[in-house]
Formats: sequence, C-alpha cells, structure tokens
Amino acid sequence: MKVPAPEPTERTPPAASGPSEGPFSTVGIGIQLSLLGPGVEVATPLANNSNLRVAFNTFSYTRTFSQDGVNYSGQLTFRSAQVSYDWFPFAGSFHLSPGVMVYNGNQVKANAAVPGGQTFTLNGTTYSSDASDPISGNGSLTFNKVAPEVLVGWGNLVPRNGKHISIPFEVGAVYQGTPKFGLNLTGTACDSTGLICDNVSSDPTFQNNLQAQRAKYQKDVSPFRFYPVISVGFGYRF
Repeated sequence: MKVPAPEPTERTPPAASGPSEGPFSTVGIGIQLSLLGPGVEVATPLANNSNLRVAFNTFSYTRTFSQDGVNYSGQLTFRSAQVSYDWFPFAGSFHLSPGVMVYNGNQVKANAAVPGGQTFTLNGTTYSSDASDPISGNGSLTFNKVAPEVLVGWGNLVPRNGKHISIPFEVGAVYQGTPKFGLNLTGTACDSTGLICDNVSSDPTFQNNLQAQRAKYQKDVSPFRFYPVISVGFGYRF
C-alpha cells in the first residue's frame, strides 16, 4: 500500500525590510541658514540609502569702509544653486554629500572715491586727489561660476523612519577657484608736493603702482579659493 506523498507547503516569503524608496516617491523640503546665506532645499530619494538634493541660497549686505585713504561703498552678494548626492552609509542620519555648485554668483562689488584734496596710498606711494577731477573707480571680487563641493552632516530631509520632521546639520567646503580681484581708478592725482598732477589713465608710474596694488590684494584674497560651509536647517517630508 502506497503512502500518499505529503502536500507541498508554501514557503512564507521573508519579511520586507521596509518600503522601497525611488525617485520622486516622496519629497522633503527644508529651509537652512549657512555661510552661503539663508536658503531653501528640496530632496527626493534615489534609493533606500541615498537622496538627490537641490539647494538655493541668497543674501546681500552693504557697507562702507576705507582702505589706504580710498573710500569704498561695497556690496557683498551671495547667490548660489547646489546639487548634492546624499549617501547614508550606515542607514542612519549621518551622510556624505559630494556635489556641485552649479551656479556661483557670490561676489563683492564696490565703488571707490577719494574726495578732492584728500591723500591716499597706492603701493606705498602717497598721492593727493585733485580737487577739480577727484579720483573715483570701482573694485570687484568674483569666483568661478561652477564649483565642486564636499559636505558631511547629520539629518535627512527624507527620513526613512516614518518621521516627517528633520533638523539637518552640515559642514564642508566649496572649491571655487582662485578669486579674481579687480580695481580700476580714474581721475587726476597729484604727487606729495601737490605741484605735479596727471590724469591717472595716462600716468605710467601710477598705472604700475595700481597694478602692484592689485597683485597685493589678489594675494590677500587667494585663500578664499576654498570657502567653508556650515549650515543648520529645518525640513519636512511630505
């Protein structure tokens, strides 16, 4: 007598580790305050342990100051857009975020003026601004329009633990290339005696001193090819 073979039993599939995250399956939006200025950021999952994030920052600040007898009215402007790949290697809030500043509009612009009769120094040489044609001009500090960046931080705009609120914190740096410093002056300058006055655009000695002064300022700002980034924010996952 044959014993009937036992009926095959169905195997219970292994429990899923959690819902799969894909691009635009959900979105997180945040606000942030950083050394690039206040801004907003948006993130969406690429996989269970990575996000794509886009951020925009903007800020302006105006002030007047004097340097070597030249009066400047300057404006510091922060305008930037960043794209980052957020990788969460330990499935927690810690992340590494290589990225690119796809638009770097950070710059300094200033109007320069020396009132008539006032002295100023250029490359160690003292001049006097002519009263009938005083010295004026402009200065600028600009950077590469596209710049790579690396950030390290804690927090996730798109939390995987069912929460909706996050408080991201990040530190890192942007490599924005050697700053480009510009300084141009026009008008008439007199020597220290006040007896010899020339239009600065046609005075070779003045132009040599102006070029040397530009080179000095260029050297002073060269460390800013690396710009530090520290940010803290508040995010909400929809």
